[in-house]
Amino acid sequence: MSSEIRKLYQQALLLSIFTIGYNLIEGAVSVFLGYEDETLTLFGFGIDSFIEVISGLGIMLMILHIHRNQENPVADYEITALKITGFGFYGLSAGLIVAAILSIVHHHTPVTTFWGIVISLLSILVMLVLVVTKMRVGKKLNSDPIIADANCSKVCIYMSAVLLGSSLIYELTGFAYADIIGAAGLTWFSVHEGQEALHRAREKLYEEDGH
Repeated sequence: MSSEIRKLYQQALLLSIFTIGYNLIEGAVSVFLGYEDETLTLFGFGIDSFIEVISGLGIMLMILHIHRNQENPVADYEITALKITGFGFYGLSAGLIVAAILSIVHHHTPVTTFWGIVISLLSILVMLVLVVTKMRVGKKLNSDPIIADANCSKVCIYMSAVLLGSSLIYELTGFAYADIIGAAGLTWFSVHEGQEALHRAREKLYEEDGH
């Protein structure tokens, strides 16, 4: 392994560690405030942050494996990381759908969406930096999991925009279904990214089988 490649993997490791730490904090705060303010979109956004943690953990384990076993293939670790990310997004989608249906049935509205505005703006700024950096490192290493991890961060930007939009609409107009529409937006992105991650996992498995 060349020194340049080693440096790139070190950067990827630091990025995954930062992603894990940031999203643990963001997820905990978002879930707590989403629950306290009865905001479905913010709560779902917090769960998405925990999926980012899962993806970051998968990448971190893969990179550590490379450093310890430089001569061994890493396809199994890559496939596992992609599968965990994909099924995590599917789980989030299912939860949001159930919660949205219950909110409609019970005519539920949030107490406030102020914190959704604050958290989404901060997330957009942080994730923009992560997406650019992860994508650059992933392309140089030709690593599908690192690129997929960058796409997870990119989706987090889209989800942050959905959270920001629905939170602003509700805060400014009191439109009753703004939160549910926001949750529907998060569901769409979650399903799409789950499909993408699992598709990449199947491609890797196909390559590993020598086809």
